[in-house]
Amino acid sequence: MISGLHVEVILAAGYAVFLAGVAFLLEALARHSHRRAEHYRNSGFTYQRKMDLWECPGGSQLVRVETNYQLRVVKYQAPAHHCNACSLKVNCTDSNDGRQLESRLDTWVESELRRFHRGLSLALLLLAAIILVTESVRHAEPRDMRDLALLAALLVTVGVAGTKLLTSFLARERG
Repeated sequence: MISGLHVEVILAAGYAVFLAGVAFLLEALARHSHRRAEHYRNSGFTYQRKMDLWECPGGSQLVRVETNYQLRVVKYQAPAHHCNACSLKVNCTDSNDGRQLESRLDTWVESELRRFHRGLSLALLLLAAIILVTESVRHAEPRDMRDLALLAALLVTVGVAGTKLLTSFLARERG
């Protein structure tokens, strides 16, 4: 026993905290990766929200040409004659039809990729909860109150975090 806590309880609690930490690190890395990918996909181009168009570094406007609601993608294209006459074309596109950009209708919060990562995070939190519940059952004697208090506090924390992630995970299916 260490400070009145069983070593097994301390190890289980530490592992549960580790799993929860990995779940939240996965969430943060996935969000960062998504933002970075979106930035590089349209790097150098500026979106004009009010006019719903993209402006290229050469000053040409890419207008909406297609919206695929099933794939949740909007395609924007610059006029071919602008691109073919542009000095930046070599570094921009090899198409003679004009540069195209794709924009996702879904934000990070709504995307399927987010749901995949969120599912992994939920699985890790569920595993942490199972470990905590198992240890709570193993140390359910009245003389082990410190053990139970630690495990219960961690279980509540993991439960609250899991509930928030689960609510977000299920939100797309309802809408």
